[in-house]
Amino acid sequence: MISREELIRVIDQLRPFFKPKSIAVIGASHNKEAPGHIIFKNLIDNKRKGLLRAEVYGINIRGGELYSQRLYRSIKEVPGEVEHVVIAIPARFVPAVMRECGEKGVRVATVISGGFSEVGNVELERELTKVARAFNIRVIGPNGLGIYDSFSGVDTLFIPAYKETDEGLKLNMPRPKQGSISFLSQSGALGDAVLDYMWGEKIGVSKFVSWGNKIDVDEKELLLYLLEDETTRVIMMYIEAFKENARSIIEIGKEVAKKKPIIVLKGGVTEAGARATYSHTASLAGNRRIYEAALRKMGAVIATNIQELVDMAKALAYQPPAKGNRVGIVTNGGGPGIVMADLAEKYGLEVPALSKSTIDVFKKYVSDGLIPAIATFSNPIDISGTGTDESYAAATEILLSDPHIDLVIVLALHHPPALTKDLPRKLIEVIERHDKPVVVMDMGSTEMSDWVRRQFDERKIPTYPLPWRAVIAAKALIDYGIWLNNMGAFDDYIKNYKLFISKS
Repeated sequence: MISREELIRVIDQLRPFFKPKSIAVIGASHNKEAPGHIIFKNLIDNKRKGLLRAEVYGINIRGGELYSQRLYRSIKEVPGEVEHVVIAIPARFVPAVMRECGEKGVRVATVISGGFSEVGNVELERELTKVARAFNIRVIGPNGLGIYDSFSGVDTLFIPAYKETDEGLKLNMPRPKQGSISFLSQSGALGDAVLDYMWGEKIGVSKFVSWGNKIDVDEKELLLYLLEDETTRVIMMYIEAFKENARSIIEIGKEVAKKKPIIVLKGGVTEAGARATYSHTASLAGNRRIYEAALRKMGAVIATNIQELVDMAKALAYQPPAKGNRVGIVTNGGGPGIVMADLAEKYGLEVPALSKSTIDVFKKYVSDGLIPAIATFSNPIDISGTGTDESYAAATEILLSDPHIDLVIVLALHHPPALTKDLPRKLIEVIERHDKPVVVMDMGSTEMSDWVRRQFDERKIPTYPLPWRAVIAAKALIDYGIWLNNMGAFDDYIKNYKLFISKS
């Protein structure tokens, strides 16, 4: 169990990382390509927009001015309190600067600088750790990207938003919009690539943390902090290895997972990946099967690639979990429905035959002329290419009302002429009348396909352009729901879920 005292301690200690009253960038360079320059610009821009409320200070040993802000020669020259420092200077200078931060009374430090144990400088990293602990400074890093908080405006990512090309400025590293997914990543490069991908998928982010070599703040404390974070509903994680405290991380994770889904992508699952993991962040990847067993015990949903990681997180952020693994499928084309059913069973989901009472309701709708006479009801439900918006809505309503179906996948294939622009609206009206989870698939990459998917996504009904992605999303909702049910935590989770939705 998580003690209230430990939770309060962690929240108090980590709060300045995400909601600092003041923040200083050590290494705020005039060189526009330097990490410190980019980070300082991020923070100044966010402050001028009114998003970041902290005081922002730039530190450069040469002094001067940057973006109309004075640059101080050292942290000690700053006239006011500094809660959070971002360090982006050569590794060999970091321990001495950390000591100055301690003497200044700094509470937390995000160390962007690389050049420590990941390249063999173990003693330098030990010295940095020793200094930070002596002054009770909590550290994220070194050798990471640090933090992006879409709500507070803290942005220590040294990846520029735009880059110059032969065709002019191009968007390089967009910051995702505000959302309910927080992402913890041991890799900075993978982290910023995932953020880029999420921006393209129009999926919002609450917080992103890249911890690099992880000399201090670890997964356990970040999970505890996010447990009480009002803007986080789902936690994504990319991990290469737990350096220490693996058992306590799993135990804490289990308590967190009862309230917030955790989706994990594990790096270093092959021999080649394990070798790369050690040279990347000086971590031993460990046995894949042991890790997976521990993570599943924790209640984590396991992703096997980046697309699964994001697709699963989207589903769990948008929909409640399913209590069982029985799936109902609605389609207007036999082939897509068959492919979806095959994939569902391949991934361990059940696509059961429908009960006589449910089939009788379908038959009544056929006799009333609402559903075409050539429709089939074997599950998948195929309303045929002549089905209308109303046919789709009626078939979806029947499946959502069936107590023997736990989750519904709707193949909202908009292409036939009988369907109109009103199809998304009519399906959304049906879906929102029920508490049962729904995943939508509309295959295609045309403007109409994008438009249809956007209608559902904006109402927090997850959509996907390919059948296997929809099934992966459904599996995440089912696996997590079954774990919650086995832990006796399903009903409490649903109460918290409804409370979160009502506030958002």
